[in-house]
Amino acid sequence: MTQEDVHFVDKSDETEVGEVSVDFAAPTLSKPGLLVMDVDSTLIDEEVIDELGEAAGKGEEISEVTERAMRGELEFCDALRARVALLKGLPVSVFDTVHDKLHFTNGALELIDTLHAHGWKVGVVSGGFHEVVDRLAAEGNIDFWIANRLEVEDSKLTGQVLGEIVCKTVKLHALRAWAERLGVPMSQTVAVGDGANDIPMIQAAGLGLAFCAKPKTQLAADEAINTRDLRLVLDYLR
Repeated sequence: MTQEDVHFVDKSDETEVGEVSVDFAAPTLSKPGLLVMDVDSTLIDEEVIDELGEAAGKGEEISEVTERAMRGELEFCDALRARVALLKGLPVSVFDTVHDKLHFTNGALELIDTLHAHGWKVGVVSGGFHEVVDRLAAEGNIDFWIANRLEVEDSKLTGQVLGEIVCKTVKLHALRAWAERLGVPMSQTVAVGDGANDIPMIQAAGLGLAFCAKPKTQLAADEAINTRDLRLVLDYLR
């Protein structure tokens, strides 16, 4: 690992954990724990909404809104509704097409397998869509997941989102609820994400990691990993 791989914060009372200096009582693999991560650009390399936008012929317009939302310039729920509205009329078969284009981030499956081997659980919280996340969760052997669901009529998207949108508050509540269900203290939780929508859960977790994240998210996290390899998360666990 090089200095560029991980962002270090200059604090006192540091404890050495592998090759990474950590200034707090990091979660440990010797006890049960919970890791919760974002999906788009974290668990996977792509942004699903952008892939759907390409299929709808609205790729550039949707990508611009996505980028602004990730930087925290737009309120996430409003940005999501605006992007989903542009998908109106797409056939539901588009999810098969998009799914086949997705790639798990380097090291993602190895991270999940290692955590499971140590008695940990893994959850994902997505501002994306169940129609894709359900498959990713099954393929990645993920324990818990939440995502948005799109309204469909006559096998086509209506451009509307069903139910409560998975926003930053919902992500935070999921982290806490899953930890409580498992009987895992918050000190034994890890949250990983890349966008402004992930900041509350990153700050609430025992260890909050910004993963190849926007500047605002990096500043909010305990540490920031800037190489696209999720195995680097393990370097922070005692």
